[in-house]
Amino acid sequence: MPRTPAAARSTLDRGPLTQLVGYALRRAQVAVLRDFDRTMAGLPVPLSLGEFGMLVLIERNPDLSQTALARAIGLDRSTLVPILDRLERDGLVTRKPAPRDRRRHALALGRRGARLMAGYVAAVGRHDKRVRHGLSPRESVQLMRLLDRLCEGAR
Repeated sequence: MPRTPAAARSTLDRGPLTQLVGYALRRAQVAVLRDFDRTMAGLPVPLSLGEFGMLVLIERNPDLSQTALARAIGLDRSTLVPILDRLERDGLVTRKPAPRDRRRHALALGRRGARLMAGYVAAVGRHDKRVRHGLSPRESVQLMRLLDRLCEGAR
């Protein structure tokens, strides 16, 4: 699809799209993810937003299983495994036999992941502050509550 100049896009008649929550969320998501990707580009091992979320869950939940992680982020295990393979190759994640059930793997941050995590959190904090720039603290809290309610309504 050819790219439309910015001036033409701003006057584009979007019809009923302007009233659709999903359309508005998608436009916001694209803008937020672009900023997130720019933020990560300067870091030693750039991550996607999903990968950052995985690292946070792994860090905060010692010995988290791959199955529990997949469930928490809404992916099936077959999709998760290649992502974990890459994160493991990059030294961000390690897998070891689980303490109570050696048939499953327990996830932990790798040495490099533990070393880089503070930088990731700081960079994502700056990104989030930029994204919320036009919102008051009250509006920001309200937005998060409304998004949670939308998630509940979509189930």
